[in-house]
Amino acid sequence: MNKLIVNNKTDNFYNCLTTLFNSCKSFYINVAFINYSGLQLLLDSLKKCEQKAVKGKVLTSTYLNFTEVKALKKLQEFTNIQLKVFDSSDVGFHSKAYIFEYEEDYKIVVGSSNITASAFKSNVEWNLKIGSKKQDSFTLDVLNEFDSLFKQAYYVDEDFLNSYEKFLKQKFVKVDKKFIFEKKIKANSMQIHALKNLKDLRKNNQKKAIAICATGTGKTYLSAFDVKEFEAKKVLFLAHRENILISSKFSFEKIIKSKSFGFFTGNKKELDNDYIFATIQTISKNLKLFKKDEFDYIIYDEAHHIASESFQKVFLYFNSKFTLGLTATPNRSDKQNIYEVFDDNVAIDLRLNEALEQKLIAPFHYFGISDIVIDYENTNLDDLSKLAKLLSVNKRVEFIIEKMKFYAHDNKKRKALAFCVNKEHAKYMNDEFNKAGIYSTTLFGSDCVEKRELTIEQLENEDESLEVIFSVDIFNEGVDIPKVNTILMLRPTSSSTVFIQQLGRGLRKTQDKEYLTVLDFIGNHNRAYLIAFALLGNKAIDKDSIKLALNNSFATISNNTFIYMDEISKKRVLKQLDEENFNSFRYLKQQFIEFKNDIKKVPTLIDFIAYETTLNPKDFIDESKSYIEFVLKVQKQENEFSLSFLKIIRFIDSHIKLKRVHEFAILKYLLNHDYIDLKTAQNEVLKYQEKVDLQTVKHSFRYLNQEFFDSAQIKRYEKVVYLEDEVLKVTQVFKKCLEIKKQKELIKSSLEYGVLLYEKEFERVYYGLPFLKLYEKYNMKNIALLCSLDKIHSSFRGSGQLKHKNDYFLFINLDKQNAIKSRRYSNVFFTNDTFSWQTKPNATINKGDGEKLIENIKHKVKLHIFVRKYITVDKKTQNFIYLGLANTIKFEGEKPINLTLKLEKKLPKYLYDEFTLSV
Repeated sequence: MNKLIVNNKTDNFYNCLTTLFNSCKSFYINVAFINYSGLQLLLDSLKKCEQKAVKGKVLTSTYLNFTEVKALKKLQEFTNIQLKVFDSSDVGFHSKAYIFEYEEDYKIVVGSSNITASAFKSNVEWNLKIGSKKQDSFTLDVLNEFDSLFKQAYYVDEDFLNSYEKFLKQKFVKVDKKFIFEKKIKANSMQIHALKNLKDLRKNNQKKAIAICATGTGKTYLSAFDVKEFEAKKVLFLAHRENILISSKFSFEKIIKSKSFGFFTGNKKELDNDYIFATIQTISKNLKLFKKDEFDYIIYDEAHHIASESFQKVFLYFNSKFTLGLTATPNRSDKQNIYEVFDDNVAIDLRLNEALEQKLIAPFHYFGISDIVIDYENTNLDDLSKLAKLLSVNKRVEFIIEKMKFYAHDNKKRKALAFCVNKEHAKYMNDEFNKAGIYSTTLFGSDCVEKRELTIEQLENEDESLEVIFSVDIFNEGVDIPKVNTILMLRPTSSSTVFIQQLGRGLRKTQDKEYLTVLDFIGNHNRAYLIAFALLGNKAIDKDSIKLALNNSFATISNNTFIYMDEISKKRVLKQLDEENFNSFRYLKQQFIEFKNDIKKVPTLIDFIAYETTLNPKDFIDESKSYIEFVLKVQKQENEFSLSFLKIIRFIDSHIKLKRVHEFAILKYLLNHDYIDLKTAQNEVLKYQEKVDLQTVKHSFRYLNQEFFDSAQIKRYEKVVYLEDEVLKVTQVFKKCLEIKKQKELIKSSLEYGVLLYEKEFERVYYGLPFLKLYEKYNMKNIALLCSLDKIHSSFRGSGQLKHKNDYFLFINLDKQNAIKSRRYSNVFFTNDTFSWQTKPNATINKGDGEKLIENIKHKVKLHIFVRKYITVDKKTQNFIYLGLANTIKFEGEKPINLTLKLEKKLPKYLYDEFTLSV
């Protein structure tokens, strides 16, 4: 029976706890803080538990510095208790829960009481005692959440206690001064993942890799952790600025204690050390001081500079055992493909949206404000000079200042970075802000390093009066200001790439920044909805996703990030979404041209990965059969290529989203070899996947040999290889195509893009057979490939149901309108893990597929569930989302049978909302 526990004259929380301790089998305590005054009252109960060998786990925190060292030391004396402290320097830890296990059930108390004497007896406290069976979903949720928090926490040891005690003894320790235990720096989620990938790459004899991570997520610590794992004796860390080397050396010293560290720069030549931190300029001029194999491990910070003369000189000179490139933006090397330099080995590719999701960067409060002053309806946003004049008016400046003051900012001092149209606009805004008494300045990519560093220092210094920096060239380096607490987006943009770049400049975490304030002045230009795409990232399934997110204030975005658009902006975006056809050539052309203008060159396929953009070149390929044909069409250039080449590039481009990497890894190898055998192919695939089975490699050989193509496919595509005695050989037609440099470059670009896209979406995980990743998008033909189906793949189709051996694939169309009218037999979700589905009209319960569907567990049949909301959007057929395995829990009728299915894994909230909410 559930009961509310309060402190009054007849009962109190203390009595409740001691009663529960007396007869429990085990206990778990999860409280924000523990004072000795409260712990003292529990000592007798805890001692009795120890004597009866009743084990317990206690999780607390240093939140607000209320937990007492004396209490932690006392808890350590109990041999039956595991004691941990959660790191609350980054996130508030408010939970109060007491969990007791008994023979048949759990008694769980959740509420407001920490372990203090006053909370036990005198404070106004509300606590709810709940009885819950061991397998109840509530019990499992509570235990799973406790286990998750406990795993993240530190064990309380002597080092921790000494560090915390020293911190508390400081004069004037306030509750807002956060304790950070720095003795043992733990790898974050990004670093753990990247370290595993780096280890796997080295197992497969790879000597280079690149790590791409959003600014502030811990690239330097990643390199230090990996150097430690590698057990490198001599290390070279390269960067182009001394201040980067100083902070990098500091990071390494925290992780590695057994080595000596020194600088090699214009000012210092400390070569008698194990690990050297050098400027690229200095070392490139002094290479003769070092042997080619001097260093076991070399790190190139800001590796997007790898094409520069000084970087290339160093890169080509040394022969290290391992080389790691670090960058936040792999998109600035104009002459050379950065991925190719590092052999397409991507240890991690973590961009802004993923970093936000994993809480590796600062949360932000975004306010989309209708720009009431400017009408952009008939304005060309690419005409920067005209646009700057349009925006440079007093009324708009007053409006911006008014909103800036209204929404305010985090911390005492405003530290704002404002993005303008061009230098003239930035100078105008700077003058007007200074006139209004807001001390500001400008900073451009063309400014010298000294000015840049001085300006940033003034903005970040609490004692300086500089509040705002107006900038333009967001693609240039140097505008990385960790302590920025405000971003002002003062230019209309129809580019999600530009938007993400601007936003990312303020998201580096610092101890004194709780969140970033973003003020975006949204005009009535006809592409405002792209901002919503950028904010939602890869969670956008279709137009509905954006509409749901807008109406729900982007609730699916976690990490204390809040997004608000005023009603005018919201209506404007919704109207544009309804009116735009995302698959029309006009729309795709516009997207392409804007991206081209953003990066100031005709984009290669690799650029769509290198730049943090929401654009999907597969849409361009679908429109024109291949990417190069789309580019020629947009630029109105004549087609100079032979039909043979076009049939080859169409084959490759049409398979870019194959969902397995084998075909692309094999063809990439064959760009420079005449044949490939099964063993070599396995090794090539192992570069991108942690495990490779021979059966799938053989199937990919046969697939490339066109054995599973129908007559239309054989006619449509040129054959690039042929199979002979389990060896795949290059055809003469393919050889001739590769002899022409431009054709080879285009084929290579497509293959490399396919591999990089696979790495980004699937990483190195092996998903078995069938090769299916949870929540990835698929069509029926994909499944044929991923099952290694031994027949023509286009024949693998059916009305909602396919099967291969004991794997059954159920393809479900959700009709939201019907789902609202009737929840009985339509394909509809009841909860986040149960839904209804109707079989084929002729299915019966006593034989064949019908019998296997209703008793799938008995017949060892795996039911794979694929769902889509709509069959088509903007006249384009939609793919299905894979929801994993399900089992039948109920059925009714036959011919057809109405099944109720239960997923093995509950849907994430954002997907459940997609499938059930209407817009």
